[in-house]
Amino acid sequence: MVMVKICTFDLENDKMAAVVAAISENPLETARSAKMLGADILEIRFDLLNITTPDDAKKLVNEIKSATNLPCIATNRLQSEGGKWSGTEEGRIGLLIDILELVDAVDIELSAGEDVRERVVQSAKSAGKTVIVSSHDFNRTPAVDQMRKTLDDCFDAGADIAKLAVMPKSMQDVLNLLQVTNDSKAPVCTISMGDLGKHSRIVASCYGSVLTYGSVRDAVAPGQLRVDELKTVLEMLL
Repeated sequence: MVMVKICTFDLENDKMAAVVAAISENPLETARSAKMLGADILEIRFDLLNITTPDDAKKLVNEIKSATNLPCIATNRLQSEGGKWSGTEEGRIGLLIDILELVDAVDIELSAGEDVRERVVQSAKSAGKTVIVSSHDFNRTPAVDQMRKTLDDCFDAGADIAKLAVMPKSMQDVLNLLQVTNDSKAPVCTISMGDLGKHSRIVASCYGSVLTYGSVRDAVAPGQLRVDELKTVLEMLL
């Protein structure tokens, strides 16, 4: 399996998933709290922070980096994938590209237009940054073969890490996602959302998921656990 790093955080040699804290409100205060709770990496959700210009984004990243010294993932999520970006697609993509020099990784949706997605991926790779290509289904858990294809499509699109989040309707759905995770030959982040899949945010690490996302205060995704809860249980388990 080809492994990757996010800044200095080694996803190859650490036996448990890196805990990523979602920064979605009061960013500087939340980032400091995330570090105190044990977060390994910060995900800066520009769409939830109402950051719309590259200058404001750069100022914020510099402040967060200075305050925490933690690796940062830039995310500016599409509304169709659970985000709240309300500007133009050109503005959304432009912000991600303009901020690349200051962050350590970027998350771009598989469902984004191929041309704009390619611009982000190639810009990130040219800058030596880690690329996460993500896919979210808030309604269901697709069949095993479809989930495998989605992950393959993420890698074909240039992902260093393929992220797949789905909504389970049964425990079998959760088991199917874990099976897909276990079968992957490349780095993935897999999440079964909601209360039914809450434990997947912990146990998916046992099957090869290299990242797990936690909240600092309010959850930004269904079933999300708090960073310190994730960290404690992962350390006990692994």
